[in-house]
Amino acid sequence: MSNSSSLTQFLLLAFADRRELQLLHFWLFLAISLAALLANGLILSAVAWDHHLHTPMGFFLLNLSLTDLGCICTTVPKAMHNSLWDTTTISYMGCAAQLFFFYFFMAAEFSLLTIMCYDRYVAICKPLHYGTLLGSRACAHMAAAAWATAFLYSLLHTASTFSLPLCQGNALGQFFCELPHILKLSCSHSSYLREIGLVVVSVCLGFGCFIFIVFSYVQIFRAVLRIPSQQGRHKVFSTCLPHLTVVSLFTSTGVFSNIKPPSISSPSLDLALSVLYSVVPPALNPLIYSLRNQELKDALRKMMTGCFSGAIMCQVSDV
Repeated sequence: MSNSSSLTQFLLLAFADRRELQLLHFWLFLAISLAALLANGLILSAVAWDHHLHTPMGFFLLNLSLTDLGCICTTVPKAMHNSLWDTTTISYMGCAAQLFFFYFFMAAEFSLLTIMCYDRYVAICKPLHYGTLLGSRACAHMAAAAWATAFLYSLLHTASTFSLPLCQGNALGQFFCELPHILKLSCSHSSYLREIGLVVVSVCLGFGCFIFIVFSYVQIFRAVLRIPSQQGRHKVFSTCLPHLTVVSLFTSTGVFSNIKPPSISSPSLDLALSVLYSVVPPALNPLIYSLRNQELKDALRKMMTGCFSGAIMCQVSDV
């Protein structure tokens, strides 16, 4: 029987046993990661390039794109490496780093989604106070608080998890290092309860944020229904629906993955659900925002047109 001091690596869950399917997973993850990098990169560039997007929502959207990039870069490269080279190992320190950064970016994303909900609530329900409540200084402080809280949250969980004595082997039933699967390897009842206590506190805080989001959107939709102009209602929905869609996708996949009944649990289902909440939302978020946000679509169109015109001018001047 081994303990955590003698562990040098963990075994991750393979996507498939057949070599052809492993390569298929590699190319699929490569396509998803490249699409996420391109889409989030375009949003970052558009927000930085177009002064019309230098707003609180644009600022928070920029931060959200950074968290999406972080989530993709934390889990997908190692999964691609394992599928390509037909291996399932990850080092002990690599697992600790992956756990830290995954929960860091996930916590930061949920905090930013909560702040973005507050931004929409103030803009629609308290428009006269918008400049006061969401000035540049206030936005910077809220974003800094979100990142700092996520850092402390992730650091606390990582330190607590990897201080547990592990004596149940080193096989993780997941394609990346995830907290519940590491806890299953623990053999210390008191330390296990301590980490479970941290998880319960985290769930309560997350549930509080979720209740705040639901309450805010109830107030927002009540205010929208009082807008007499159909064009005005459409403009409000074009900015609120993308955020609501991203929140729903993020919370529903994550919650169902962690509280699904044990009777329906299986390695293949766990693998599919983990991909749904760890890989799919960061890749889809830019698409959701760019499809519904007219200002962002206009900024992307202007930026792409400007880049295309600049490239043509350079070719003409070279000739």
